Amino acid sequence: MHQGPMRGAIAEVITRQALARRGANAGRAVVHGALWLPKAPALMILTLAILGIFAPLISPYDPIEGNLRHRLLPPFWVGEVRPEGVSAFTYIFGTDALGRDVMSRMIHGARISLTVSIVAIFFGNVVGTAIGLFSGYRGGWIDAILMRIVDIFISLPNLLLAILLVALFGASFQNVILVIALNLWTRSARQIRAVTLATKEEEFVALAKVAGASQWRIMALHIFPNTIPVLLVLVTLEIGGVILFESSLSFLGVGLPPPQPSWGVMVADGRGLLQSAWWISLIPGVAIAITVTGFNLFGDWLRDRLDPTLSQTR
Repeated sequence: MHQGPMRGAIAEVITRQALARRGANAGRAVVHGALWLPKAPALMILTLAILGIFAPLISPYDPIEGNLRHRLLPPFWVGEVRPEGVSAFTYIFGTDALGRDVMSRMIHGARISLTVSIVAIFFGNVVGTAIGLFSGYRGGWIDAILMRIVDIFISLPNLLLAILLVALFGASFQNVILVIALNLWTRSARQIRAVTLATKEEEFVALAKVAGASQWRIMALHIFPNTIPVLLVLVTLEIGGVILFESSLSFLGVGLPPPQPSWGVMVADGRGLLQSAWWISLIPGVAIAITVTGFNLFGDWLRDRLDPTLSQTR
């Protein structure tokens, strides 16, 4: 008879607790200086984003078509004789063995790296988050089976698995994304499961159960919001790793097929010309190193600002 008012009161308590937790987290973030951004990593990420988004407008030349008469021209700071009508700044970063502009390929390579990273991380974390939430909340034999599957995938060598899958299904943009996503979902599954195991013991979850909320509603509306800080940190740290992994696959010839201007493909294109045309491999290699470092530094900063305890579970 009094079930309706009781549920209304419980729902009000749940709402107040959620607002209180949100306010505490916001206050803690301000105290730790979350409004301050690390300048160097943020500048690296912003530069990569601008290059990726506006690549067709920024790049001076077509990244695939080349001019054989202008092949193997050095960067502008190398003082060598150039063909007539070609100045030191015609090709700022020089050209490769097919006469393609290295700078244009670098810019379009940033777009490819961002696209592969965003799509692969999205699908990998969607699957991993769903499995982690369900496994952690249900527990029991379901949790045991799912975690053993996760352990099996973690035990497999990532690079060997990627080479095997690409050898079976062929090298393409879609297959590379699938391979990377398969290597990512286990991380988010374990991290989200750990957060779920801790969160489901909280008082507001117990009150939601008393209020008659279904387990799907509890996972979606009460537990999942508490996993968002962990997901943000994971995604930020994974972007650099995904770019490096995709470049490694392309370098080995099992990633994005040529002539796509992937940074890994560019490094592979110049490995036989390191003595005479070192810039073909060195410049994209430096770009990979800077990008990975920038995302890792930003991820470390984000982890410390959202929750210092996350560093213990990394």
